[in-house]
Amino acid sequence: MKEISINDIGPLRIGQTENREAGTGCTVFVFDEGMHAGLDIRGGGPASRETPLLSPLTAAQRIHSIVLAGGSAYGLSAASGVMKYLAEHDIGFDVGVTKVPLVVQSNLFDLTVGDAFTYPDEEMGYEAARLAFEAPNYRDGNFGAGCGATVGKLCGMERCMKTGIGSFAVQLGELKIGAVVAVNALGDIFDWKNGQQIAGMLTEDGKSFASSPDEMRKSIEVVSNRFVENTTLGVIITNARFHKGSLCKIAGMGHDGYARSIRPVHTSLDGDSIYAVSVGDVAADREVVGLLAAEVISEAIIRAVSSADSAYGFPAAKDLEF
Repeated sequence: MKEISINDIGPLRIGQTENREAGTGCTVFVFDEGMHAGLDIRGGGPASRETPLLSPLTAAQRIHSIVLAGGSAYGLSAASGVMKYLAEHDIGFDVGVTKVPLVVQSNLFDLTVGDAFTYPDEEMGYEAARLAFEAPNYRDGNFGAGCGATVGKLCGMERCMKTGIGSFAVQLGELKIGAVVAVNALGDIFDWKNGQQIAGMLTEDGKSFASSPDEMRKSIEVVSNRFVENTTLGVIITNARFHKGSLCKIAGMGHDGYARSIRPVHTSLDGDSIYAVSVGDVAADREVVGLLAAEVISEAIIRAVSSADSAYGFPAAKDLEF
């Protein structure tokens, strides 16, 4: 098994745009021929658009784009810009009189990072889609949906850390699989291979890591105003041939990667979501792909932490001195 670039898996294109002053952005995945896709949502507070399309019970068998963005529910209009670009280029589901681009979207909460009144909109989504086709520009770090991403927010923003978006991909024989993850969790982040904490809530003096799980164990009293501005978003990409029923299962197995790397995870205060998409025709065992999905998710989380730069007054892992 060898590491490859996320861009080497198949004909899927990725474009990113961000507003650095506002601390928000979007990452758009597009496939003009349409892609089989599944979704598994484990967090209790997702902000999403058109995600029921990915249920095995719905009619659509392919979608044309996935959008990850900031701005919470305010940023869901970014998908309209992606639809506009795709429609202009005759990409979509043929309904006879026109073609309708099928675009799904999930958002994270970054309104407390920069400008709470500026968020991804139709113009930003259009530009990200244009870049995906004309000049694919995916990068790990403070880009796209990761522009305003932070972690370790149980005790508020004053003790959190800056993270971003990260990717990791591998090849095993003909099989290629990778993941892109925008890490904006309530909890702390760990290296899944050795169990060491690499990001998360800081102590009050900022000189070491605190423990979000330990903080939660201090009391079982009901908290009515717990910090809720979170959500980790992931996309698993493979060249293996699967339809959306199997891809929903693979997305679910990918959540094992979240559980290994984020503590706590899948809370009602997060909107944790993972998409899984098939962009190839390689025959592969679903359980093997699901196993690898969890691993590339965990590695992508590490990349999101290690590639992030300090910003908006929040320190990144690369700048910690302890």
